[in-house]
Amino acid sequence: MTNHTALTGEELEAWRSFYWMRRGLDRALDVQLQRDSQISASEYEVLLVINQAEGRRLRIRDIASSIGWEKSRVSHLVARMEKRELVGRAACPADGRGSLIALTATGRRAVIGATRGHVAALREYFFDVLQNDDVQRLTHISQRVAKAIRGDAERDLDTSEAPET
Repeated sequence: MTNHTALTGEELEAWRSFYWMRRGLDRALDVQLQRDSQISASEYEVLLVINQAEGRRLRIRDIASSIGWEKSRVSHLVARMEKRELVGRAACPADGRGSLIALTATGRRAVIGATRGHVAALREYFFDVLQNDDVQRLTHISQRVAKAIRGDAERDLDTSEAPET
């Protein structure tokens, strides 16, 4: 059951610290990718998912599911990425109406080229500032929060699918 009481001062400080850390880290990583590889963090995320897929091609719905975005957001980004020749469309053999988003040679070079700098930035901005057991603790905290979020999403689905009374 959710406790709807006000946050304590300690909780508010923890939330603010986490919030600004996450926003700052997201921004720093995006700036690094733009500066060093001329791709956005969003483009990198899509390219990485496609690069790791079998045959380096995926349907938009599968990309969206993998990265937790709405299908429409992925569709718009993929359209922009097509113009830059980072990805292309291929016929989907399983569904004549659908298409697969395929990594182009340019896209493959972009994701491979971006990865080294991105990992170095993750290390510098995140992992190098953590202490010995912080990584394990952070992993456990993140998993518990993700589980709570998934639980809410599952309850929302259950409620929306309930028959009208």
